[in-house]
Amino acid sequence: MFDLDLWREILQSMNKNRTRSILSGLTVAFAIMLFTILFGIVNGLVNTFEEAFVDDATNAMFIYSGNTTKAHKGLQAGRRIQFKNEDFDYINEDFEDKVQYSTARLYRNVNASFRGEKNSYSLRAVHPDHQYLEKTLIKEGRYISQNDLKNKTKVVVIGRLVEEDLFLKTKALGKYVNLSGIQYKIVGIFTDDGGDNEERLIYMPITTAQQVYGNNDYIDQINITYKPELGIDQAIDFGLDLEKKLKNRFSVAPTDQRAVRVMNMAQQTKGVNQFTGVLSLLVLVIGLGTLIAGIVGISNIMIFIVKERTKEIGIRKALGATPRSIVSIIILESVVVTALAGYLGLLVGVGVLSWVGPGLEEYFITNPGVKTQIVFSATVVLVIAGALAGYVPAKRASKIKPIVALRND
Repeated sequence: MFDLDLWREILQSMNKNRTRSILSGLTVAFAIMLFTILFGIVNGLVNTFEEAFVDDATNAMFIYSGNTTKAHKGLQAGRRIQFKNEDFDYINEDFEDKVQYSTARLYRNVNASFRGEKNSYSLRAVHPDHQYLEKTLIKEGRYISQNDLKNKTKVVVIGRLVEEDLFLKTKALGKYVNLSGIQYKIVGIFTDDGGDNEERLIYMPITTAQQVYGNNDYIDQINITYKPELGIDQAIDFGLDLEKKLKNRFSVAPTDQRAVRVMNMAQQTKGVNQFTGVLSLLVLVIGLGTLIAGIVGISNIMIFIVKERTKEIGIRKALGATPRSIVSIIILESVVVTALAGYLGLLVGVGVLSWVGPGLEEYFITNPGVKTQIVFSATVVLVIAGALAGYVPAKRASKIKPIVALRND
């Protein structure tokens, strides 16, 4: 049952002995504040890595071509490696059991116009699967389809900001836009979490672009995603095997790093996981050290507090107070001080992160923050430690005879 007199007595004791209460609280508050800031910074680093790939599938592989830098099999260095449709088909057929989605890319710059409004944009000619690799979100209409590829239809999907730039007084969906002198029907409008640059893109069927821009089967880049059931190490091995076979297909030296290269998100993910794992462990050790220092500090203060209140304890016993009631008062006071100070430390820590957060972006720390559960758990640990720190000396003091306690200096 709630004992109002007991809590009134605890609050009066804290108010009467403000200095010791403040000293006890500062130890706890500093520990929780530092704990909050450290974990907030680690979370900020993790956010930075996540945002860097927010608009790409986490299981993606990007296959690039370039010029050879080494002679190989009687062929001179400096050869241009040009991907074609047959290379795209080869990857899908040879690695069918490991490829989830696949698309080729063809890049062009176009001048777009609609009823007097004009602007320049980047054009990406792609396959339908590109929507899943790029995490493109269709706002209106649809994306590129297989029928568009088969029939080489003159259709495009435009970004949200392209619509805002060119279609000031009307909706873009279903309208025709002029791209460098050729009319294309707009069949979809998309959004993208990658930011403004991604939303100022125009997508077109790759077969249409190949016919319009060069009448050939050239492609600039091949992107795929590996099947989710592959583990990180299996995905890395897949990427290495894919690169090896493509280099052999184009007679490229195995050590040539520019002619054919595969950027595998699995390798990026593994590196990020290892880095954040080590960093989290380091911060956890520092955080635990801080908590231990807080526990030691409040323990020492509680021992001093109990010693200081020895005469008071003697008087209470002389007036008939039971050892249990004496211990309860001291423990509850310790718990109240620790809990309030822990909450204050949390507020200060969160406030510091909010204040310095925007300035930390140049150090690759984005939106630093900390989960409430973690800090709450740390506060609970300190509260329990504070209770134990108060219990041991209070239990010992409660056993002292009143006459001995009253004579204590």
